[in-house]
Amino acid sequence: MSMTGDRRRVWRWAVAVWALLVVVGGGLTVWLQDSAEPHRYGWEPAETAGPTPSLPEDWEGRCPPPTPLPTPTGDGIVAYACVFSSG
Repeated sequence: MSMTGDRRRVWRWAVAVWALLVVVGGGLTVWLQDSAEPHRYGWEPAETAGPTPSLPEDWEGRCPPPTPLPTPTGDGIVAYACVFSSG
């Protein structure tokens, strides 16, 4: 056989072994997944976080009202964020 035929045969074997490993790895992944717990999709509530803390009574004083942007765009959009620690 020529060199090209040998190289082609090795290439085919390499591709076949790779494909077999992909199929076996995918099967093992599905098989080893924990099937005892149901799969949950979407938003999940945080069960360990506890109740949401309330805002402090003087939160309005800590968060001043937004000021106009220096170069208003005229579309009425104002970026505003207030961050504070209550604890």
